[in-house]
Amino acid sequence: MATHYLQDLTDEDIVLEALPDDVLASMESRDRWTTSLPHADGGLEYLVADLQSWTPGQTVRVAFLGGSDELYSEIEEATRPISEAANLVLDFKEARSYRVWSPQDAEYAAEIRVSFDAGGYFSLVGTDSVNPNIGLPHQPVGGLPYQRSLNLGGFHVTRPATWKGTTRHEFLHALGVHHEHQNMRGPCQVAFRWDDDPGYQPTRDQRGAFVTDINGLRPGIYTYLSGYPNGWSRAKVDHNLRAPSDGQSLISGPFDGSSVMLYRFPPLFYRSHPSPCAPRGDGQEISEGDERGLEVLYPKDEEQLDVIGQRREKLLETIEPALDTDEGLESAGPGLPEIARDAAQRLRASVLQLKR
Repeated sequence: MATHYLQDLTDEDIVLEALPDDVLASMESRDRWTTSLPHADGGLEYLVADLQSWTPGQTVRVAFLGGSDELYSEIEEATRPISEAANLVLDFKEARSYRVWSPQDAEYAAEIRVSFDAGGYFSLVGTDSVNPNIGLPHQPVGGLPYQRSLNLGGFHVTRPATWKGTTRHEFLHALGVHHEHQNMRGPCQVAFRWDDDPGYQPTRDQRGAFVTDINGLRPGIYTYLSGYPNGWSRAKVDHNLRAPSDGQSLISGPFDGSSVMLYRFPPLFYRSHPSPCAPRGDGQEISEGDERGLEVLYPKDEEQLDVIGQRREKLLETIEPALDTDEGLESAGPGLPEIARDAAQRLRASVLQLKR
């Protein structure tokens, strides 16, 4: 059997989400369109949530590529606290068998399509997993039926000690939840060591990971993540670790140091110890803050459901008039008419479901 490159991981390594560049580019194009829309009834943060979250009460199907029934069962069990907190059902089985998907699928076997064979851990955010405008059609990751939407790299070969927290982290992304270290109300942006120690001599171990040099100087975040096991560019580091810089605000409450969406980074990521950005606890369980966030996105209260339905209906009324002529869409960027039409289609379905 071929050796998976993550087999060389140690407990000191950290594997971060690694969405391909073509996926990030399509997400950025979609985000530019999103920020151009009027921000009423809660502002941009609720607009983003309405476009990327599933409908409260919805059944979201999960399917697997590769792996075993034993692995599927353990992943299902690991995600149970998420299903219990949200007004939403994660459905792993077709009849009594775990659902599977194939790179040859022409129709969606599931909204969340899990794989284990790609590098690293990642998930598309919320309804991006069924958005055909996310990613390129000939690439393995994206929003089409035959593309991966969530990857737990190497889990079919070996799992790290923190696999449950990783699984919950990625499935929360799949439900529309974002990183806690990118919470603009939090301390992480000023607490991180972005750059190398002055005078650091780039030094790698036998696996290609950047390590402390002969003088005891350490790589910074940008250098560390460019090596094994992540191989990230500076732009990818910014996308995944920096707080949004364009005014786009994601739904977030006070900073939650116990959130499973807050990475436990290596000590070299932090300027001080203890760091205000360091997680509390082991990062394996969803926190009370995570549960509250899920209750905001997927409430059970009828009044809150009505508010979401009315907000999404107003957003649909904002988008629909431009669809008849594509006025302003083409000039805003390539592919935007398709992005807008897909958003309107999902909003219509969501509004109808919420009215039932």
